[in-house]
Amino acid sequence: MSAFGDTAAAVREGTVTARQGARALVDSMTLDERLWCLDGDIEFWPGMADMRRGGYYQHAYAAGVVDRLGIPGIVFTDGPRGVVVGAATAFPVSMARAATWEPALEERVGHAIAVEVCAVGANFYGGVCVNLLRHPAWGRAQETYGEDPVLLGEMGSALSRGVQSRGVMACVKHFALNSIENARFQVDVTCDEATLHEVYLPAFERIVRAGVASVMSAYNSVNGAWCGENKGLLLDILREEWDFDGVVISDFIFGLRDAALSVRNGLDIEMPFRQQRAQRLRSAVDAGELEVSDLDRAAVNSVATQLRFAPGPLPSDTTSTNGGIGTLT
Repeated sequence: MSAFGDTAAAVREGTVTARQGARALVDSMTLDERLWCLDGDIEFWPGMADMRRGGYYQHAYAAGVVDRLGIPGIVFTDGPRGVVVGAATAFPVSMARAATWEPALEERVGHAIAVEVCAVGANFYGGVCVNLLRHPAWGRAQETYGEDPVLLGEMGSALSRGVQSRGVMACVKHFALNSIENARFQVDVTCDEATLHEVYLPAFERIVRAGVASVMSAYNSVNGAWCGENKGLLLDILREEWDFDGVVISDFIFGLRDAALSVRNGLDIEMPFRQQRAQRLRSAVDAGELEVSDLDRAAVNSVATQLRFAPGPLPSDTTSTNGGIGTLT
């Protein structure tokens, strides 16, 4: 068995916590292996060529694999209408499912999605979209559950519970205030604290406190700071205020602007390819702009989350509690 496998077994047995096990694994890594934990595993231009050929719909994308230690990485497939890879089930869109007002049914949808995530060889589902709908012309309006923060939080939590009941990591997105499509790579959303915490963040908080494995940052900036390197969102609110203990990933390709700053400010993995971080993080460490402890924090977040969801004895369909977000009955 690999070092990761041995550690995962110890986590299941309760002899170490996932974070303690991850800390030991990261301490045993070389600098290159630490850096490898922090972005996708495919080189950028081959990855872009694959995506243009339709690879996004043909296979899942891996990030953070460390072969020497047996660390499997996160193997990403998207949603939210179901697994996007191959001939998977296409469920009604999230807004249609929200119209049922049935979180129990949404949990069953999540369970079915997780079975298909595993069937395509993935372990991570990026389809829990709970951005609040501000305008019906938003191009991705159908991907979220509507305009009510309570409904968003309850349905998103139910989907996450269902997905994680089968040991698949669920990812809630896009954090935060992502409600515009055409200008999402340029727009700076300004928002006062009361509106932020009373309208736009409650759904995320509900899902985070329920135990979701991952959060995806948004493309836009909020109050002058890009979401993929926004200390206020990723560290002050998500980690300190809400006690989030999972892994933070970027939205795909254009999810950050400053590689070193994104690490310091709480983004764990740049998705889905080897991009800005692969080009710049080593030189940032060599120049003293980035501490190895910053790399370690991000790597530990990734590895600890993987340890909590590492495959073990197959759960009963009626008693599964993998992922810690709830029980499917």
